[in-house]
Amino acid sequence: MAKRHSVKYKLDRRMGENIWGRPKSPANKREYGPGQHGQRRKGKLSDFGVQLRAKQKLKGYYGNISEKQFRKVYSEASRLKGDTSETLIGLLERRLDAIIYRAKFVPTVFAARQFINHGHIKVNGKRVNIPSYQLRPGDVVEVRERSKQLALVLEAIQSAERDVPDYVDADHSKMTATYSRVPAFSDVPYPVQMEPNLVVEFYSRKSATNSVQDKPATRRVFSFAQVSARPHFNAARSVVRPGFQSSPRLRLFARSSGAQYLPVSCAGIRAPYRVAARAIRGFQPHSHPAGARSLR
Repeated sequence: MAKRHSVKYKLDRRMGENIWGRPKSPANKREYGPGQHGQRRKGKLSDFGVQLRAKQKLKGYYGNISEKQFRKVYSEASRLKGDTSETLIGLLERRLDAIIYRAKFVPTVFAARQFINHGHIKVNGKRVNIPSYQLRPGDVVEVRERSKQLALVLEAIQSAERDVPDYVDADHSKMTATYSRVPAFSDVPYPVQMEPNLVVEFYSRKSATNSVQDKPATRRVFSFAQVSARPHFNAARSVVRPGFQSSPRLRLFARSSGAQYLPVSCAGIRAPYRVAARAIRGFQPHSHPAGARSLR
């Protein structure tokens, strides 16, 4: 389980909103950011800043979800058919810790995660201690017999802070809850406005940027100076840079050895042709590739 080491209410103050709707949140009295620079004037956010803030707010609302876990949920939502933002909310609300929190068995989403991890919850009669366990419609969640009289549970049930949503059928007399259906975004009772469409834009923009910047990881870049020092290099997984000068013999060497030929300059090589000549010394291909002329 990922443990949150920082103070959870700092997220409230950083966002400037009481994202869990708790009456004791310090964001109700101090509407500025945490730390000694929290009261500084805030500038206007860029489009990226608005998307990042929406992502951090939604991720923080569900407790201890790490960035890796949250990105995995988004990837699954983008893979499924339908509106990605609606699917993202549906997957987050299918988590076991979210259902325990919605059923009012615990006061906070952080307590729900710990409650499950300590083995107090059963799903369809079997104990489950994984907070990210994905429920299906019709699954029955119950509190273990020995845990039904815990003070934490009794106080949470009697609390009037939250109401149980209609997609969770909770029976507090038996300490059971049934997950009836996958909720839509409008069905989830968020205390503040969430913007999952901006979360989708954030990750879509990030994925597009990474796909442009990514380079093939299976090839290594060599100059001919390095090739001369490595006579048995793996040319099929390499990129050969011949230096300032090029010749048909260099191109033939690169093509026949399986390396990618890049006729670009290579800084730091003072005599590139002599270096290249040492690299291909003794190279005699058995057959010329198509389009290459014979060299003598």
